[in-house]
Amino acid sequence: MEGIVYRPAAPADFEAIEVLTLVAYFDQPDSRHDEHAAIDALRRDSALSASWVAEHEGYIVGHLAASPVQLSDGGRGWHALGPMAVGPGHRGQGIGGTLLRQVLAQLEGTGAAGCLVVAAPRALFQAAGFAPEPGLTLDGAPLLARTFGDRLPPLAEVSLHPALAGG
Repeated sequence: MEGIVYRPAAPADFEAIEVLTLVAYFDQPDSRHDEHAAIDALRRDSALSASWVAEHEGYIVGHLAASPVQLSDGGRGWHALGPMAVGPGHRGQGIGGTLLRQVLAQLEGTGAAGCLVVAAPRALFQAAGFAPEPGLTLDGAPLLARTFGDRLPPLAEVSLHPALAGG
């Protein structure tokens, strides 16, 4: 879609991100319907390692966040992606994929080891290089992960920020 600007989120965007996220997850059957609160908690706790928006004609129409995770093996530099939100009227136009590329580029540029996805449209993330990693688990379940550079994925249990873990 023409006219979309992708940029890091700014404090003036916080309210619009919250509204967008509420609307984006409203009709999603797998939603806990607290994704907007999770983003707010990550922001309040200074736990966002990346936060990008897609803006069209002055309106925020997409958002993707990332936050650091803890690994049981003590490894560092891993981040969880999400929540991702794209407004219902803007879905299917590549906004989510472009936000994903922006966030991944930022994380890789800061020396991150890799990213993981807990729940996601698998095809979108697999197209961006994510793959199931049986040794990287959350509550015993394997995650989709992508490493940066020539790093190997860790063999570890993942702990998310409490806002993402439902707590």
